[in-house]
Amino acid sequence: MLWKTFRWAFAVTAVGLAGGVLYDGWTALGIVAILAVLEISLSFDNAVINAGILKKLNAFWQRIFLTIGILIAVFGMRLLFPVVIVSVSARLAPQEAVHLALTDKERYQELVTDAHPSIAAFGGMFLLMIFLDFILEDRDTKWLGRVERPLARLGRIDMLSVCVALVVLLVTSMTFATQAHQHGGHHADKAQTVLVSGVAGLVTYLVVHGLSGFFEARLAGEQSDEEGGEAAGSRSGVALAGRAAFFTFLYLEVLDASFSFDGVIGAFAVTNDIVLMALGLGIGAMYVRSLTVYLVRQGTLDDYVYLEHGAHYAIGALAAVLLVSIRYEVNDIVTGLIGVTLIGAAFWSSVRYNRATAG
Repeated sequence: MLWKTFRWAFAVTAVGLAGGVLYDGWTALGIVAILAVLEISLSFDNAVINAGILKKLNAFWQRIFLTIGILIAVFGMRLLFPVVIVSVSARLAPQEAVHLALTDKERYQELVTDAHPSIAAFGGMFLLMIFLDFILEDRDTKWLGRVERPLARLGRIDMLSVCVALVVLLVTSMTFATQAHQHGGHHADKAQTVLVSGVAGLVTYLVVHGLSGFFEARLAGEQSDEEGGEAAGSRSGVALAGRAAFFTFLYLEVLDASFSFDGVIGAFAVTNDIVLMALGLGIGAMYVRSLTVYLVRQGTLDDYVYLEHGAHYAIGALAAVLLVSIRYEVNDIVTGLIGVTLIGAAFWSSVRYNRATAG
C-alpha cells in the first residue's frame, strides 16, 4: 500500500532533484530538497483536511486528484501563481512578469513581497471560513468539549460564520493593513487592498463550497430515491455524481491553493528562482497529495477520531498567522510547528481514546 500510493511521489522526487542539478548544479539540489521539506511541514494539516473530503470520491476522482490535480498544484500554484500576482499587482503583461522572474529575480521578489497583503487576506479568509464552519457545527465527536459545545450552540445562528469572518476582516483592514509589511522593511497603507482581497476569498469559499454541498445533497437525494424503489432518478443519479465529484474536486483545488500561499511566500526566504521554487514545492505538493490518498485508503481518519479536529484547529491558526503576517513577518518554522503540534496533540488524544474504548 505504501509503495503503491507514494510511488509517483518518489518518481517526482528523483526527477525534481535531477532537474535541479541540471538547471543550476549541485547547490540547487540542496535548495530543492529544503523547499520540498518546507512544503511538507507547512501542508501536513492540508493532507488531513483533504483526506476528509477526498474519501467522499471514488477511486477515479482520487486518481484525478493525484494526476490532473497535481499538475494544477505544481504548475498553477507553485509556478504560475507568483507570476500572475506580480503581473496583476505591478500591472505588467504576463510575458513581462515571466521575463522579470527569469532575468531580475531581486525585483521579482520585491513585487511578490509587496503583493503579500492581498495574498494573505484572500487565503486567510478562505481558511478562516473552513475553520469557522467546522467549529460552529454540532458534531457527535468533540475533542475539546469545553470549547466546542458552547460554540456548537452558537453555530445554530444562521450565517454566524460569515458574520464573524467579516468582523475579523474589518478589524484586520483597520489595524494590520494600515501598516502592511513591504520589501525593505517599509510599511504602507493597504487597507482597501486587504478588504477587497478578503471579500474575494470569502466569496470564493461560499461559491465553491456551496456548489459542492448543493450537488452532494442532490446526489444523496437521488440515491435515497433509488433505494426506495424509485428508478426514475437512476440516470440523473449518474450525472449528479459527476457534477458533485467535479465541484468537490474544484473545492479541493481551491483549498490546496489557499494552503499553498504560505509555502510560496516562505520559499522566497530560501530562493527567488522560480524554477527551483517550482521543483521543490512541486515535490512537497506531490507527497502531501499522496499522503492524502494514503490516509483515505487506510481509513486513518476513522481510526483516529480527533485527527480531523486537530487539522481544523491548525487551519484556524494558519488563517490567523496569514492575517497577522500582513503587518508582521512570521517565521515559517513557527507556522509549521503550530500545525504539527496541534495535529500531534489530536493524534495522541485519539490514541488515548482508542485505548480507553478498547478497555
